[in-house]
Amino acid sequence: MRLNKYIARAGVCSRRKADELTLRGDVKINGKVIKTPGADIGDGDVVEVNGRAVAPVRKSVYILLNKPKGYITTVSDEFGRPTVMELTGDIEGRVFPVGRLDADTTGMLIMTNDGDFANAVAHPAGEMRKTYRARVNGAVSKERLARLRRGVNVDGRMTAPADVTLVRQSAAGAVVDIAIHEGRNRQVRKMFDAVGNKVIDLQRTAIGDIRIGGLKPGHWRKLSKSEIDSLIGNKGE
Repeated sequence: MRLNKYIARAGVCSRRKADELTLRGDVKINGKVIKTPGADIGDGDVVEVNGRAVAPVRKSVYILLNKPKGYITTVSDEFGRPTVMELTGDIEGRVFPVGRLDADTTGMLIMTNDGDFANAVAHPAGEMRKTYRARVNGAVSKERLARLRRGVNVDGRMTAPADVTLVRQSAAGAVVDIAIHEGRNRQVRKMFDAVGNKVIDLQRTAIGDIRIGGLKPGHWRKLSKSEIDSLIGNKGE
């Protein structure tokens, strides 16, 4: 078995991340640092990631977490900030987040110990649709909605067309649903900045056809088999 696949099946991270860890020198085989992501792992070989021995897990775990504000979407944080791992300590087996939400964004986050699944869901080539509900300041005019739908300039390049719906407008601001299939850093916030609205609150409400529903912040539930199959097969419009 290839090293990156071995690490992914151990529930450490996706294959792409495993490649990064290997090239960085964080992986050892039988006590020796290996920087070849495609190295073969044989029976009896001992693989360590950041000093911890790992091995493929037999049972795959797939959960949906409603991430509260203030939690970092990483396995650990060098600054001691709370991570989503603290919300999943009661799960049997070790899981890791699929993709990221910034600390100020709440809502739907998928976590798993299946690296192949994580890669299929999070890889940019898959164009998985992600839906957000944004509360923004100011008025969101028809012209601004049209610009968001067509795509706006973010960090020097245009975003792909988005599905955008004005939920309500008031004197205090607006609530807008926006669905994108890209995964740039803080993309939704930057898209609204580009048209003149500042995001006050942002929640991811759906990934693919799976919605967060009434799941409370900080709580999680297991994904059903049909939901798992949907995530693997649903790559957006």
